[in-house]
Amino acid sequence: LIGRLMFKLPEEMGLIAVAVRQTQGKGRGGNVWLSPVGCALSTLHITIPLHSNLGQRIPFIQHLVSLAVVESVRSIPGYEEIDLRVKWPNDIYYSDLMKLGGVLVNSTLVETTFHILIGFGFNVNNSNPTICINDLIRKFNKEQGTKLKALTADCLVARTVTVLERLIDVFQEKGPNGVLPSYYKYWVHSGKQVRLHSEEGPIAWIVGIDDYGFLQVHEEGKGVESVHPDGNSFDMLRNLIVPK
Repeated sequence: LIGRLMFKLPEEMGLIAVAVRQTQGKGRGGNVWLSPVGCALSTLHITIPLHSNLGQRIPFIQHLVSLAVVESVRSIPGYEEIDLRVKWPNDIYYSDLMKLGGVLVNSTLVETTFHILIGFGFNVNNSNPTICINDLIRKFNKEQGTKLKALTADCLVARTVTVLERLIDVFQEKGPNGVLPSYYKYWVHSGKQVRLHSEEGPIAWIVGIDDYGFLQVHEEGKGVESVHPDGNSFDMLRNLIVPK
């Protein structure tokens, strides 16, 4: 629906589709996602000028959206310590333990404007089969003796889009350094180890992401290098490759 409409609307008009449930959601590599009632499910259309900070670094958009989802919860007064985090490149996690949602970005360049379709979904209020944001809030209330209210999917979709708009403005003004401190504050990877090339490949330590949104690792004796997923593993961090 949005793909058909996005080229026909005035440039200044925003466009978002929000679903209550999802039966044919698309994931990476052709994976299909089923999302029950209780999830926040949206496809958002935005435009980014090619000759802008973000237009020159389009892979960063998925990181900005992931961060916006986390901040949509953790920027609410009282909810700052809810352990919602980002996992590179496009997942939303409870701590580093369980996936709560994900982001998928498709871009089309028309003359000097990127038309971006951002699909994002995260589990707000469905405890099965894993865990949801309101479970984390209930857990926090029990442990801390607080009385934080449960959140709703529509509230968090709205907050995510609002936060994303701010993050894009900051990125366009200041580039990656304007948003990376916040991104690192909420990501799960600091000091974690990965394998390069294969399950038995050399060990490297994750140190950050580069100016184009790719992961940076430090392999002993070789310095810091940018790496890409190998394209085969379901877990994007299982075996990483160094591009030649």
